[in-house]
Parts: sequence; structure tokens; C-alpha cells
Amino acid sequence: MLDNQVCQKARLSRDARFDGKFFIAVKTTGIYCRTVCPAHPPKEENVEYFSSAFLAAQSGYRPCLRCRPDSAPDSPAWKGAGATLDRAIKLIDQGALQQSSLPELSKRLGVSDRYLRKLFNQHLGVSPKAYALYQQCLFAKKLLHQTNLPITEVALASGFDSIRRFNDCFKEQLKLTPTQMRKQKKSTNSKVVLQLFYRPPFNWQQMQLFLSARLIEGLEWITPDSYGRHFSWQGSVGQFTATHIEGKNCFEVEVQLDELKTLKPVINNIRRVLDLDADLVQIEQDLVTALPKAFKLTLGLRLPGIWSLFEAGIRAILGQQVSVQAAKNLVHQLVHALGDLAPNGRYFPSPHSVANNDLTFLKMPDSRRQTLIRFAQYFCDTYEPEVPDNWLQLKGIGPWTVAYAKMRGQSNPDIFLGSDLGIIKALKAQAAAAETSLEISPKDQRTLSPDLASPWRSYLTFQLWSQL
Repeated sequence: MLDNQVCQKARLSRDARFDGKFFIAVKTTGIYCRTVCPAHPPKEENVEYFSSAFLAAQSGYRPCLRCRPDSAPDSPAWKGAGATLDRAIKLIDQGALQQSSLPELSKRLGVSDRYLRKLFNQHLGVSPKAYALYQQCLFAKKLLHQTNLPITEVALASGFDSIRRFNDCFKEQLKLTPTQMRKQKKSTNSKVVLQLFYRPPFNWQQMQLFLSARLIEGLEWITPDSYGRHFSWQGSVGQFTATHIEGKNCFEVEVQLDELKTLKPVINNIRRVLDLDADLVQIEQDLVTALPKAFKLTLGLRLPGIWSLFEAGIRAILGQQVSVQAAKNLVHQLVHALGDLAPNGRYFPSPHSVANNDLTFLKMPDSRRQTLIRFAQYFCDTYEPEVPDNWLQLKGIGPWTVAYAKMRGQSNPDIFLGSDLGIIKALKAQAAAAETSLEISPKDQRTLSPDLASPWRSYLTFQLWSQL
């Protein structure tokens, strides 16, 4: 059953993380839409919510021609048989067809390439390759606008092996040539520098404090205005530094990669790590409405992400039942013992390196060492390890670990860490403050109920942490 209040908050935010989770039908127009539809949002009394596009259609609504709800992520049209199409889209967006062929991708998905083409043509109206090429061209357009990279390097960074193929595809998809798209600039700068914009407010000071407290020297670096780190991605390695420019509501991000063809998914992941796509105005309005009057929001608070789900899981296991500083020390030991060498530092260890070490250098109970090894081996052996709920089958991993990894490794907006000791302490402090407040009458006092903050409970978690 859908909660109408939660759905209302999500639709007004237009947050892409809810795209496909439910659908909005408008009684006055007879149309149903996705949560990210650009049309002006209708009044709540004219809205009906459905868990699937199919149910909306069965109730007499027709699909919106602007947002195409039949093609929303996670909707039946995208999922096809099971989750095949959903996984295919995700893998293609990560560059699967740049690194391998369509038959290889199909084999990875457990279907024939003919069936995969049929799914794409049936539900999206294009072939898998056409979808991939369009996404590559859109990313190339961004690079042409914002960087001084030579066009040959833009082609490579966008996943094209041939400059001729790049020119032909770009012209076919966007009706312009790459040289027409950009003003010619000469530069000897080999680094890629992009501006990544966000909707204010953005409380960089709070994010900087949170990241500083957990910073692993050699892996990451931070200044009053910037954050950066070494990273690996799909077989390539690199580093980035994101500098906050408050007056422009953006981060200037400098990226260095050994393989430019992975640049697009790397940029997308940087946006997630910095939580640049959230609408904080809408989120904070919903939180103010749901929370007690005594609760003082820290404005502009974002969700600082962790680079990968594997790293988030490792950090969560090392953070079980210990202080932030103790967990930081353990992560530091792991990185500097097992991480590959990077320029002036280290990369985060791979699942293989953790799984094939006894980890006796970590000063912690042996049961937790074995949990780390089992977890890393799971990532080595399991075809699709990035489904955190499945980790619960591993001895030593409980709900807190899974929830923490979801919140920071996947940037899930609706995770509440109710069993966290810091959250328990903050909740007690909030209750005590509400009882002693002279500004709020007894009839207006109410206890803090995390469920009322849905679908933004991750932001509530960070709000509580910020008040410790």
C-alpha cells in the first residue's frame, strides 16, 4: 500500500531517486506521470497514486507524452522479464557496451542478444546500441561545452574508438558537428575540469566537518573549500578534487584518469558522493512539517556518500560498536596495508586483496576479521553483490551495517539508523529539550517519529548526527 503523504513529498521534490517507485495520476486530465515529469505539479486533491504504470492504465489513465511513464526506471516496462532490462540500462550507463559487445552483455544478463534487442525495441523504441550511443553523445556535449579537451580526447572520454565514428554519431544524434558545438580553445592542460552545479542551499561546512572526521590520509584529502580522493572504477584508476564555489552554486571538479572512457560514470558518481542532485528546499520543508517544533534543522545538510558500495560495506563493518576515531584508524590500517600504490597515496583495497589476507594486522576481534574476509569473498564470488539486503545471510553482518552501506554507498534517501548509538543519544537529547522548552505549549509538543520524515529519513539521520 502506498502512503499518500510520503508520495506527495516525493513527487513535489521531483527527486530522481523516486523515479519508477510509484506513478502520479491526475484526475482532471486523465493522465498519469513519473515523479520527475517537468509539468507543473497538480493540486493534491486532484492526484491519485499507483505502484505501477500498469495499474494506472487499468484505472483509465493514459500515459504522459512528456515524461513517458512506461519507460520509468524500475517500472514494469523497464524491468521486462524480471529485472533484465533494468540491469541492462544500469550496465550500459556504466559503460558496458564500451568495454564489451552486445552478445557479451547479453551473456552477463543471462539472455540472448536477440531477446535483449527485443526488450529495448519493445519498451524504449530503440536498440541497446542506439541507447548507448545517445548517452555517449550527451556526455560528449557536456565535455565540449565545459572543457578544453581536444575533440579526439572528447571522443575517447565518451567511449568512441574512432574520431570519424564520433563525428558521424554526434551529427546524427544532435544535428551538429563537434566543432560547431564548441568554440575553439587552445590549451596545454591535460586535466579535465568540469563545473557540477547544485540547487542551493548546500551546507558545505557541515559536509566538510563530517568528511574530515573520517578522512583516510593517503586515500583522501580535504581543505576548507575542497575534497578529493584516489579511486578505481571498472578497471581504471584516477583521482579527483572537488572545490566548492559558493557564489556559483557549484563545485569545480578536476579529474585525472588513466582511461578517459570511464569519465562519464566517474562524474556521475562524484555527483552522488557530493549529493548534488537533491532538492534541499523541498526536503527541508517536508522535514519541518513532520518533526516536532522543538527540532532545529541544520539548513543545507546533504548526504556525504562513499565512493563504492564495497568500500561502504567495509567501513560499516569496521565501524561496528566502536567510535568514529577507532573505525577511522582501522580503515587507515587496511588501506595502507592492502591498497595499491597511487601517486602520493593509496587506492582503496579490492575485494580480492581483502579476501586473500588473514588481516592479523588489524587490532580487533578475530570474529570481525572473519566477517571482513567473508564479505570480500562474497564480492569476489557473487555475480551481483551490490544488493545489500542479501548481505544479511553473511555471519557478522546485521541490519545496521546494511542500512549504513545503503545510506552512504548507494545514497538511499530513506534510511534511518535507529539502532546507532549516536542517534539514540540525539533522540534522548531531543526529547529532553522538548520537555523543558518554554517556547512550546504542552499541546503542541510531540515526540520525534522517524516514520513521519519518510521518504527523507537519511537526511533526518544526518540532522541528528549533526546535533551531537
